[in-house]
Amino acid sequence: MTTQYDADVIVIGSGALGSNAAYELAKQGRSVIMLEAGSRIPRWKILENFRSSSRKANFNDPYPNEPWAYTSYNKDYIENVGSFNFRPGMLKLVGGTTWHWAAACWRYLPNDMKLNTLYGVGRDWPIDYDTLEPYYLRAEKALGVAGNDQEDQSGQAGKAWPPRSGPYPLPPDATTYMNQRLNVRLKEAGYHYIHEPNGRVTKPYDGRPACCGNNNCMPVCPIGAMYSGNMHADHAEQAGVKLLTESTAYKLEKGAGGKIVAVHYRKPDGTDQRLTARYFVVASNGLETPKLLLISDVANSSDQVGRNLMDHTGISLSLIGDEALWPGRGAVQQGGIFNWRDGDFRKKHSAVKHSMSNAVANRTVTERLLKMGVVGDELDRRIVHDSARWIDVGTVFEALPLATNRITPAAKKDALGIPMMRINYDVGDYMKAGAEVAKQDYVKFAKLFNAEVVEDNSGWENRDHLMGSVIMGANPKDSVVNGDCRTHDHDNLFLATTGVIPASGVINPTLTGVALAIRIADTIGKEI
Repeated sequence: MTTQYDADVIVIGSGALGSNAAYELAKQGRSVIMLEAGSRIPRWKILENFRSSSRKANFNDPYPNEPWAYTSYNKDYIENVGSFNFRPGMLKLVGGTTWHWAAACWRYLPNDMKLNTLYGVGRDWPIDYDTLEPYYLRAEKALGVAGNDQEDQSGQAGKAWPPRSGPYPLPPDATTYMNQRLNVRLKEAGYHYIHEPNGRVTKPYDGRPACCGNNNCMPVCPIGAMYSGNMHADHAEQAGVKLLTESTAYKLEKGAGGKIVAVHYRKPDGTDQRLTARYFVVASNGLETPKLLLISDVANSSDQVGRNLMDHTGISLSLIGDEALWPGRGAVQQGGIFNWRDGDFRKKHSAVKHSMSNAVANRTVTERLLKMGVVGDELDRRIVHDSARWIDVGTVFEALPLATNRITPAAKKDALGIPMMRINYDVGDYMKAGAEVAKQDYVKFAKLFNAEVVEDNSGWENRDHLMGSVIMGANPKDSVVNGDCRTHDHDNLFLATTGVIPASGVINPTLTGVALAIRIADTIGKEI
């Protein structure tokens, strides 16, 4: 007798990774149901929420924050018990957190994926760069990445790197005046300033208009030039995917032979539903994915679910330089300094990336001047002067997977009776050693720009790049998924999340996550 299923594949989460996986499966003719804990909200409404908010610095504020689908800034969402207040800016709605990312779309380097082999620290990936490269290309086409493929993105000023089998789908955006000037002055000091590949289209692409430089990428692109996961959620629905919103998965049900046979989800009114499928893809973020596995008691024979939590925990520097650079024109970030991206130094300390913000500085400048007691005409003059010369450097550090950095379900529950999360996170010595190197660069930057130092001791900061929590590896005894992102314990359960990444490097992990999600769809498609 033929077993009847509700779908071939159920995808849990409608962010960039889940929506791309669902879309690829639907294009293959598979029946797909996609669950989303949050609501669907149109772009115009997010814009109105932002405009009416008095909390402009809170990039989660314009988005839904429901008792059954909190944003991560809700005070009850995370119970922190470590030395660091781990609170990344995650969202729950159709499209996920890419609604308010800065759309950086870097690839990992081949050496990033062999960290332990080459440098004797951390972990290697169980797959190599060449295996992932064609999926990087597909992910770049899906997201509409604009980039310069002639640069050495390792920061070593050598040949174009990493290797590519095709060009970026779109040319890079024009370099802003600020970035032109930064490039000239940094180059004189031996710093390699690399243009950032970005999911912000420079020409009309896939129904999106070209970027017109609103400089509002965070918290929301007002015109939809910047990629956000809702775009592929829409594509997925048009291809036949059934999207269920306000449907929070709370249990994966195990069956015979180690198979996952069903997912249970709960609606805001407290009613429960059960859905069956041949395959399941958990595409929640790097916190929600391990939480679901833990409360379901699945995929954890290695005791690694929720462990090895990594972020590119960072520090920052603020300067007022000696020339008018006029930040705030165009995208919020356009490039960074990669001198410390790769090399033998990684045996001793983390890789380091400095990113130069191009966000409008007026609010930050004004708040600072008011605290200093500057008012009246002098306030107006200083806002113009200081904002024009503002240099904001955000630095990130390579993390190593530490088993003690972990997420577990909390005793506190949300409105649906589902456990919240408890996080223990401490900044490791490898990162701390990298920070000492970065602070030496900060001294050089201040001298290079003849700058007034506004802030050079920010303390450790969140960077919203969740990795390691359902770590990838070849050995089922010390990892959660294999190189195909298939869980070792259940051959029909895949995890489409940046949480699988075993070696963090210093680049934003979203493009890699999308590439892995597309690869998952290909793997499942061949098996059904």
